[in-house]
Amino acid sequence: MAEKYYITTAIAYASTKPHIGNTYEIIATDAVARYKKARGYDVFFCTGTDEHGQKIENKALDAGITPKQYVDGVAGEIKGIWDLMNADYDHFIRTTDDYHEAAVQKIFKKMYDKGDIYKGHYEGWYCTPCESFFTETQLKDGKCPDCGRDVQLTTEEAYFFKMSKYADRLMQHIEDHPEFIEPESRRKEMVNNFLKPGLQDLCVSRTSFKWGIPVDFDPKHVTYVWLDALTNYITAIGYDPDKTFEEQSEKFRKYWPADVHMIGKDIVRFHSIYWPIFLMSLEIPLPKKIFGHPWFNFGADKMSKSRGNVVYADDLAKKFGVDGVRYYALAEMPYASDGPISYEAIITRYNTDLANNLGNLVSRTVAMTKKYFDGVIPAPGAEEGTDAELKAAALESVKAFSDHMDALHIADACADVFAMLRRANKYIDETAPWTLAKSEETLPRLQTVIYNLLETIRIGNVMLQCLIPATADKIFASIGTDIRGYESALTFGALESGKTVGEATPLFQRIDEAKFMEEIEAARKAAEEAAAKANKPAVEKPEGVVQIGIDDFMNVDLRTAEIKACEKVPKAKKLLKLTIDIGWEERTVVSGIAKFYTPEQLIGKKIIVVSNLKPAVLCGIESNGMILASGDETVRVIFLDPETPNGERVH
Repeated sequence: MAEKYYITTAIAYASTKPHIGNTYEIIATDAVARYKKARGYDVFFCTGTDEHGQKIENKALDAGITPKQYVDGVAGEIKGIWDLMNADYDHFIRTTDDYHEAAVQKIFKKMYDKGDIYKGHYEGWYCTPCESFFTETQLKDGKCPDCGRDVQLTTEEAYFFKMSKYADRLMQHIEDHPEFIEPESRRKEMVNNFLKPGLQDLCVSRTSFKWGIPVDFDPKHVTYVWLDALTNYITAIGYDPDKTFEEQSEKFRKYWPADVHMIGKDIVRFHSIYWPIFLMSLEIPLPKKIFGHPWFNFGADKMSKSRGNVVYADDLAKKFGVDGVRYYALAEMPYASDGPISYEAIITRYNTDLANNLGNLVSRTVAMTKKYFDGVIPAPGAEEGTDAELKAAALESVKAFSDHMDALHIADACADVFAMLRRANKYIDETAPWTLAKSEETLPRLQTVIYNLLETIRIGNVMLQCLIPATADKIFASIGTDIRGYESALTFGALESGKTVGEATPLFQRIDEAKFMEEIEAARKAAEEAAAKANKPAVEKPEGVVQIGIDDFMNVDLRTAEIKACEKVPKAKKLLKLTIDIGWEERTVVSGIAKFYTPEQLIGKKIIVVSNLKPAVLCGIESNGMILASGDETVRVIFLDPETPNGERVH
């Protein structure tokens, strides 16, 4: 019976489209799941969407639709991107699924009946984007310590979970199982920054919004998002709160505990502190590992919409192909530190590894097989020193790849495969098959060289099928074999002689970086221009405007002037008092532009003023004139060249 392996991603928050940093998680988890399946494990790979909370309720309100309609759309978009990235998951859970909501209600009641949840009153700082509460001391410069956004002081009735009840037990578990939280830096952060200072009781319900799972025995409360979201890992495999662990379904008992939760480093606290304590309350075994992966940074900054540096996986796939995106994400994200992402970096990795090392190796080898042996895989003959070195490199690569994938050092595993491929390319240069093909005497040697190259490609492809599966399928077809079992890569020589290779189709076309970047810049400018045009308000022909004669117009005396002083009018939010130099005198003008300009922005500016307007008293101030400005919703004062003399007539 195959050993089980249960792996999960964090469920994606269904508030907006996920960027490549979010998408990395599904790609990495898929690579690990495919690797474990190749090794013969009975794998269950779960992902999904987190669909409740105040943030989603607000977005739905802004969009003029129901929260369920809103999350249906975003969840569909998320699932579409997961599918585009060729994620071979076994279950996609949505926290709006009926079975999940019913289970969460029972879980809440079970914890309440046990005395782990109690009703109280909450007053503190709340970050809506993070769905998190913070104390005054936890804030960073008065803002959310996780995302840096503004927080709101919140006061409401709420239910709380007694976190301190299980804190010592969790601390002991972490000490006894150092592999429970990885990388090590994340474990130290959780212990030193959260557990040792002492845990505060956790707010697990809200009354200030309605989009959540109702507490069935107190329906004005909805379950707080983390108790709702985290329990997806057990509800997805059939957890029944009414049963003991021994009474659970065969599926649940088979796959739980989870072998690894793959999550972003920003939510390690929730998974390594809240989640295990919830499980302790439910008397369920803890997951074996919480792995907090790092982020992709665009330049020096974390990728985020607020910074305008978001890159989406589906957009990248249009430019580099799905496997180009998958490979870059897997190869460039370090184990513990953040990884860089830029178009230039993607192109370099794409050209160097995929187009040159992999693509050229496969196409050259298949082409030589066709040219020298009519496409038939030759039988190898006697070995020489370079053959032994190539075989050793291939087998060492498989071992290193396995060790690194088991340890979740995925980027290092990618490096192991491509180190072997580089060795194979070097082998071509060392053996020079084109020279061996010139003589009948060296034909046996040529057979060995071509066979060794094809077998090295096959062994590398056994590993690549975990990383870039669609490309791996093409390579197996090109080299004329479907021997892809992981065990077959542990010995050199499984490739069957006498079989016929397929077509040497190009796998990755080399990208011209200069041309690519020119196209990106052109597209960016076009998008900016289109956005500016779309945001430009339409100007309609005015209706009902009275026509005047030239004599009427000439009666209006328009003069240039300079604003010498400016101040706000007390008790009048819209008015500013301006002292203007109109050339022959200084006078006071009161203008309703305080909403659009500060006094500092106006002092020293040259303007146009109606100089012969009858005086009017506004808020006790006599105003002598009117300044020219445009707009209704947004007012823009008409400013002149600073060199314009004061008092000139405007015609």
